[in-house]
Amino acid sequence: MSLHTASGRWRLGLVLALATAACWATLPVALKLALAGLDPYTLTWFRFVFATVGLGLWLAWRGRFGEFRGLSPRLWLLLALAALMLIGNYVFYLLGLYYTTPGNAQLLIQLAPLLMGLGGILVFGERYVAGQWLGFGAVVAGLLLFFRDQLATFAGGAGYLLGAGLIVIAAVVWAVYALTQKQLLVRLSSPLVLWFIYAVASLLLLPLATPTALLPLSAGQWTALLYCAVNTLIAYGAFAEALAHWEASRVSAVLALTPLLTFASVLGAHWLWPSLIDAEQISALGLAGALLVVFGSALTSLLGQRRRATAPDLRASK
Repeated sequence: MSLHTASGRWRLGLVLALATAACWATLPVALKLALAGLDPYTLTWFRFVFATVGLGLWLAWRGRFGEFRGLSPRLWLLLALAALMLIGNYVFYLLGLYYTTPGNAQLLIQLAPLLMGLGGILVFGERYVAGQWLGFGAVVAGLLLFFRDQLATFAGGAGYLLGAGLIVIAAVVWAVYALTQKQLLVRLSSPLVLWFIYAVASLLLLPLATPTALLPLSAGQWTALLYCAVNTLIAYGAFAEALAHWEASRVSAVLALTPLLTFASVLGAHWLWPSLIDAEQISALGLAGALLVVFGSALTSLLGQRRRATAPDLRASK
């Protein structure tokens, strides 16, 4: 099986990656609000059901489900692996978010694009030039500084390490999902891959979910829940398309900007709903770590020499 090659439309890939970062930056705040009335499994199940129905209607209208015909057993296995990994990411991230703050969770989850970037190099033969490796090191150093700061801040909270550990697991399984998704683009369009993942997740999570828990939600909690559901469609749709047009290592660099956007969204949410969203507790050391992450991501994405596409887009035509 040939490996997926980016289409070379890097400007479109950049815009889509930025859209993904914006969606993911605001998502933790909405999840925190929704978790006040729902357990993680029911919340995740609802998001997947919403995405399955919404995306499924669009695919049926476009007549796209025929792409599943003639898939090899290996591709079906890759689809199953992608589904299991993304389900794991959703669940582990929400469980970790229960024990920590949105900004803290979003910075720790930056291990995911770092791992995806390394995977793009190891699996797809993408390359980092010297400046990009310097940026990679800066991102790692920034994450370590921020983790040290937050570990000191939450020293009195026994759940912090548990939450951080769950977020790290979520990052690992997300990286596996992302690389699997990229390889699936050789044969399937990204919306179809995502629909399959959403549908499988809806079925697998149903035994763990409690649909009746949706009934007593307040108007505010319903608003947060629906935003989370719509965010699923927009963010992962933009992310999948970004991988189709740009190298995985470059997409991962842009996504490293997400934590600063998250801190801004938490600040705004705390100003609007101080009793529902706590302000982030971060010292100068933690802020320096967060800025290092952004600086490193800028080096990684801007100092690399963009390679010209040497092969056409291998996805099924839209």
